[in-house]
Amino acid sequence: MSHNGVLPPDDVLVGNLRKRDETAFQLMLDAWSPGMLRLARSFVSTNASAEEVVQEAWLAVIRGIDGFEGRAAFKTWVYRILVNTAKKRGIAESRTVPFASLLDEDEGPSVDPDRFQPAGDPYPGHWKAGQKPQHWSEPETATERAEFARVVAGALAELPDRHRIVLVLRDMEGYSSEEVCGLLDISAGNQRVILHRARAAIRTKLEGFFDAEAVLS
Repeated sequence: MSHNGVLPPDDVLVGNLRKRDETAFQLMLDAWSPGMLRLARSFVSTNASAEEVVQEAWLAVIRGIDGFEGRAAFKTWVYRILVNTAKKRGIAESRTVPFASLLDEDEGPSVDPDRFQPAGDPYPGHWKAGQKPQHWSEPETATERAEFARVVAGALAELPDRHRIVLVLRDMEGYSSEEVCGLLDISAGNQRVILHRARAAIRTKLEGFFDAEAVLS
């Protein structure tokens, strides 16, 4: 069993959990609970409700560990339990998260069309001068980093639920497109469009943040 905070391979971790090894379970809790809480919060109405979802999911993991067959990565299996638990809670709270089909807001352009060259231009569809997204440097001071984190958190909170969930899974939890489609039962096309629009919305917020920083500096 690893004691340095790094989880062992799935077969070792699952074996230890089946032996009801408390150290293994605590290590897994510490490693995965923060991400699970972020994801659960996207489905339900309060932080307290999200915490209850995570607790319920962990109980289901322990009860079902003997039935884990290894067809997917163990973390994916755990997150699938979490998503199913969170969906049920969200429905009970009348906070449904539609994924199966794209809604109107997912079908329009994700970036202002005025930022691109028009159809009659020699290079239609290319970025206009000064409109291409800029590369940003990382915030340097603790105050800047805290403000950056606040802006990101605020931008995430303003996203539609399904956008935030896909973005959290892909860009914060590191899941692949295929894994997210499996977790949320959506098509690859839906996942791609939702993620693109979510990233574009976050980038728009960050552009405003960095533009303001540039003015103040």
